[in-house]
Amino acid sequence: MAAFLTRVKSRFQRLLERPSTVDLKKYAEVLASIQWREERVAKLSDAELTEAAKELRGKAAKGLDAQGMVELCALGREAARRGLDQRPYDMQLVGAMELLHGRVVEMGTGEGKTLAGALAAAGYAVQGRSVHVMSVNDYLARRDAEWMRPVYELLGVSVGWVEQESTPEQRRAAYRCEVTYGAVSEIGFDVLRDRLCVDSADLVQTPPDVALVDEADSVLVDEARVPLVMAGSTDDAQGDPEVAKIVRTLRPGQHYERDEDNRNAWLTSRGAKVVEKALGDIDLYSGDHSDRLAAVNAALHAHALLQRDVDYIVRDGKVHLINTSRGRIALLQRWPDGLQAAVEAKERLKPTESGEVLDSISVQGLVGRYQRVCGMTGTAQAVAEQLREFYELKVSVIPPNKPCVREDEPDRIYDTVERKEAALVAEIVAQHKTGRPILVGTMDVAESERIAEKLTEAGVESVVLNAKNDAQEAAIVADAGAHAAVTVSTQMAGRGTDIRLGGADGDDNDHDKVADLGGLYVIACGHYPSSRLDNQLRGRSGRQGDPGGSVVFASLADELVVQYAPEAEAGSDPEDDGRYDDDVTAQRFIEHAQRVAEGVHLDIHRNTWRYTRLIEHQRDLVLAYRDDVLRTDLAARQLAERSPARWKELAEKLDDEMLTKVARQIVLFHLDQRWSRHLAFLSDVRETIHLRALARETPIDEFHRAAIGEFRGILKEVGELSGETLESAEIGADGVDLETAGLRRPTSTWTYMVHDNPFDSDAEQALQRVRASMRKVKAGRS
Repeated sequence: MAAFLTRVKSRFQRLLERPSTVDLKKYAEVLASIQWREERVAKLSDAELTEAAKELRGKAAKGLDAQGMVELCALGREAARRGLDQRPYDMQLVGAMELLHGRVVEMGTGEGKTLAGALAAAGYAVQGRSVHVMSVNDYLARRDAEWMRPVYELLGVSVGWVEQESTPEQRRAAYRCEVTYGAVSEIGFDVLRDRLCVDSADLVQTPPDVALVDEADSVLVDEARVPLVMAGSTDDAQGDPEVAKIVRTLRPGQHYERDEDNRNAWLTSRGAKVVEKALGDIDLYSGDHSDRLAAVNAALHAHALLQRDVDYIVRDGKVHLINTSRGRIALLQRWPDGLQAAVEAKERLKPTESGEVLDSISVQGLVGRYQRVCGMTGTAQAVAEQLREFYELKVSVIPPNKPCVREDEPDRIYDTVERKEAALVAEIVAQHKTGRPILVGTMDVAESERIAEKLTEAGVESVVLNAKNDAQEAAIVADAGAHAAVTVSTQMAGRGTDIRLGGADGDDNDHDKVADLGGLYVIACGHYPSSRLDNQLRGRSGRQGDPGGSVVFASLADELVVQYAPEAEAGSDPEDDGRYDDDVTAQRFIEHAQRVAEGVHLDIHRNTWRYTRLIEHQRDLVLAYRDDVLRTDLAARQLAERSPARWKELAEKLDDEMLTKVARQIVLFHLDQRWSRHLAFLSDVRETIHLRALARETPIDEFHRAAIGEFRGILKEVGELSGETLESAEIGADGVDLETAGLRRPTSTWTYMVHDNPFDSDAEQALQRVRASMRKVKAGRS
């Protein structure tokens, strides 16, 4: 009974915490007070306005009360009017206030999230807090920091940014600012780089305080499965060209099989014989050839499961992964070294440098370091449950400044992809003749180029925006609303640039001309695995009360349907052109496929966090100890206690400061090396954990048991190894020569992101069982 009541209480609590539109009644009095104060602030000189913000700092040291919030918004509104020639709408001020209350705010495209976020960041700064504004890429971080700088300066708030090209000195200067903009990956990489410092003077970051996350759903949900990695150089991992050549000759169904999800591939007995003969009549499955078997498996995965221009592209002689949630190049992202080398061998490319993992952190672990987290996005409601579950964040929906009048048409569903694309191209041609601007959303790079080629054949020129030319994306997106423009793009999430009717440089006449044609017309080539991504694409049209329209062209042969609802059937026969006219059954199957995909992705997120949460806890313990070693004489005291005779001997030849530095170097070396070995051990455990599931053991419990047992002895082992080094190493007036003692740190380090391995999640296994049962049902019918 108690368990039942607990479940009921939990469900009731979730119901109460569902996101809802902000009640503007509670802000009515505040907004009225802001407007009253605004009239007086407008009379201040720039210097007087900055002085007023300085006075607010003194009053807000312990937080902003109601009057302080009024003062902040009035000053911020005037600063934006003077610095940007933009007067924030009431809804932007409401969004800023909700951010200051630690919420994730949902504001539609074109509603002014960037300015609302800047006002909130300034609000935290006047309270004496340090703010990291996390963006999805370097371009947006720098653009927003420079764009909002006049507002910050008038409010007396310092602002900076970090990007890939930033030097250590530039990074220190940026993090010393009250507000620092940066891509979430770059901020995370700075955390990892700081963790390898052996001198506190080399640190670049300041202690984490407030994180304000832009495109919060993309960062906190889509990127949550992607660990950020710091690696150190080792011998290069070579993809085997001979194996790659052999695997290229293999054929599906004959030499290898794939599962329905295209996530696993394996050799058939016939395929194994072909490979063994080509490699010199070896026994591929004997212990003597385990390295060759690993190379064959990696090459087969690269050949059978990874598709060029879908999963990755080749540019400048290198393999670049594609971020599937945004359709752009995932800079610094790679597969585990064996698979990365296999893909490079597949494409006949020079192998890139590989190395051992020195440390890593998940986005979820990174954000969890901050005392206060808030965020903003155009699509938060769909992930409200995940934000609550994983980050304890609540969502506030901010009403649009002007009602949305966009017309979203019902799906147009076809029997095959070919007929769907033919109809889609015909619709674009017809709309283009009127001069109406069109934005075409595709699933991947290959589809975007295929659609663009078909449009060219039909006499319509288009601009293609995909992972191959993302450096020009801002200019391309800004002009997508120009008269007669046709833009073909992969996933539009996080582009960060408004599409204005009439084009970026258009005037009111250009705007009205396009508005009279119905505004921007968004045409999707299918549904994404998440309804949230569909809504992000639709949201590019109809900004700030502009007219607009959207429609989705889908088929029962789309990858989404084939992968997540293979049993899909239509309720009627298609028309001559392949379209199912108002077919409720077909629509229901497509919606079902999307729901299944969303459930699988949620389970992958949840499953990944279950495995990484313990690692994050262990990392916190190690880093707390490391920080003490780095900033105090802890290492010296511990080594003096462990090896008193040797310590006394050294103390007679050296000064205390040098000996403390030596002790610190020795302990930090062994601590960092031991942590790297621990991560490698956990990686091996994780990769084989599915074998434990076959033995009827719970994988997560087995992982925890192994991880906890291995972790217990780390600090003790570090102490013992450090003592041995102190006894044996050559230590002189200039310190310790660790390299001579055989203790070498990597000659080079680099950072990258790597996809976590989501295979064998509970949802995936359940999905496989459902598909198997559906196949049996269909077989019975036939």
